[in-house]
Amino acid sequence: MATFLVCYGTGEGQTEKIATRIGSTLRDRGHEVTVADLGEGSPDQPLTEFDAVLVGSSIHVGTHQSAVRTFVGEHRDVLTSRPTGFFQVSLSSATADEQRRAEAAKYVDEFVESTGWHPDRIGLFGGALRYSEYGFLTRLLMKRIAADATGDTDTSQDYEYTDWEEVEAFARDFAAFVEGRLGVAPPGTDETEP
Repeated sequence: MATFLVCYGTGEGQTEKIATRIGSTLRDRGHEVTVADLGEGSPDQPLTEFDAVLVGSSIHVGTHQSAVRTFVGEHRDVLTSRPTGFFQVSLSSATADEQRRAEAAKYVDEFVESTGWHPDRIGLFGGALRYSEYGFLTRLLMKRIAADATGDTDTSQDYEYTDWEEVEAFARDFAAFVEGRLGVAPPGTDETEP
């Protein structure tokens, strides 16, 4: 068993939902997991107490959550010393359009370059449009963005673009990577085997 920190910054709650699902998937593999919202401050436990760390952030108007940037900046040395992953949530990842998907990848590249942190695994996930939760101006702005990104401009309903199977596959892949790096036996195997 390994100890994982899954921490995130969210604007509207979709990144939190994704972090929670990742945490559940890791627990299902027999690992100990702490899920923490960086918007509420750094986790209570020191980062050095975790075997592996996943960091997630939503994108709003081309920018990652400031709490995530701050966290990575303050803990880059510790993050570099263990297996890590980064997941990003955006509307750009919600489409099949190659140009939009390239835009999502560019956000990650810029984040990696500006922070100097190079995570071992990266996941890009579609987010959500929560028209029912937006104020008037935000609803207009998001409708305009959605017209180009997804075409979903009916503000009488909300839209969720997250591919949950993709999220779970990312979590399983990261878990397998960590298990291999730490020499931790995957669940259901005999730990005495070489």
